[in-house]
Parts: sequence; structure tokens; C-alpha cells
Amino acid sequence: MVSLDAKVLNHQSLNQQIKSAGEEIELDNVLGQRFIAAGVSDKSIEIHGTPGNALGAYLNGAVINVYGNAQDAVGDTMNSGQINVFGNIGDAAGYAMRGGRIFVLGNAGYRAGIHMKAYKEHIPVMIIGGKAGSFLGEYQAGGIIIVLGLSDDDSDIVSNFPCTGMHGGRMYLRSKCEGIHFPHQVTAKTADHEDIDDIRGYVTEFCEIFGYDAEEILDADFTVITPDSRNPYQQMYVAN
Repeated sequence: MVSLDAKVLNHQSLNQQIKSAGEEIELDNVLGQRFIAAGVSDKSIEIHGTPGNALGAYLNGAVINVYGNAQDAVGDTMNSGQINVFGNIGDAAGYAMRGGRIFVLGNAGYRAGIHMKAYKEHIPVMIIGGKAGSFLGEYQAGGIIIVLGLSDDDSDIVSNFPCTGMHGGRMYLRSKCEGIHFPHQVTAKTADHEDIDDIRGYVTEFCEIFGYDAEEILDADFTVITPDSRNPYQQMYVAN
């Protein structure tokens, strides 16, 4: 494994060294450098510290483990690979991601999963272990978002305006979601056994990474949200 000390490196120098290093890389003293591992494939990267915005943007197959928090836009437009964050993440995680997985031990900020999409066998998956901020899954067009609500506070599992503009994909919230308002173009229902089986593999992998009991987590009430229409804005247009 190649070890790099990021303490005195700006984001350009750091990323140049990442691209020229071997397949296994350890980054120490990371503090706010942006675009770490952008577009990288076929590497395994351990990050100690707090990476800046757009960690793993356009990721193309690499595996990134962050032993700390991460800032905004984690996995922006990522194609494949996996990002595991052993802390919290900022806003707009998984923006327009079209493949791969983002697993977060803690909480997520606003607009996680915004514009997430899927194509054929490429199904992006985001699991948030804690809770999510407002506008979760905004304009979601595909993929799977799972929020487990493992935080200790008494707040709702998701904040205001979840699923706004959602027209594809699925969302699973480990909660009865009583009192949470969903927009009219989606359907929210209690997950049945088939719904739980659909996410069992993803949740099991999450638990193996972060040290939880998958069966205990899955043995709880989940709400599954799906769109009613593939074009929620159809009523805004007039056909000639």
C-alpha cells in the first residue's frame, strides 16, 4: 500500500499523486481537498481525515473508505465503484449518480440522491445509516435510496419535502413515517416481505462494513416510496 501525507498538498497535487500511485493507497491528514479520486477506477483508497467537496466524482470502479466525515457532493455523477463513509456527509450526496454504491454510517445533509438515475443493469444504491435532511431523493429518476434511522435523536428519519419531483426508482425509510408529508405524485406504503427481500442484500453488506446486525435492522417497520408517474410534470404541458 502506498501512503500519502495530504497535509501539505492542494487538491491538484494530491490527485496527481493518487493517479500515479499503485492500486492500494492510504491518504493521511486529509483536510478539505476537493475532487479526491475523481474519475478513478481500479484503485482501493483509504482516507483518514475529512475530504472536501465532490469526493469520488465520476468514480469509475474504485473503492473508497473514509474514516471520518465527508463534505458535499460525495459521489457526484459516479458511474460505478463504492464509497463507504464512517461518519456523516454533507449536502447533495450522490448527485446524478448512475451506478455504484454510497454507504454512510451517519447522517446526510440536504438533497441526498438528487437526480439519481439508473440505466439497464446499472442501479445506483445509497444507504444512509442515520437520518437525512430536506429534499431527499429530489427528482429521483432511478436507483435505490435506503435510510435506516440509526441516530439516537428523536427527529424524523427524513426532514422536509422528501421525494419532490420523484419519477423513478425506489426509496425505503426504516420508519412508519407518521407525520411525514410526501408529494402527491408518489405512493408511500408499508413495506411487505417482498419489499424487504429486495433490499436485504444491500442492507446486509452495509451491516458487514459497519458492524451491525442485518436481521435486527430489517426486523422493523419500513416505508417504501415509489412514483405514481414517470412524468410528474405532464400536467404542466399542453399537447397539440
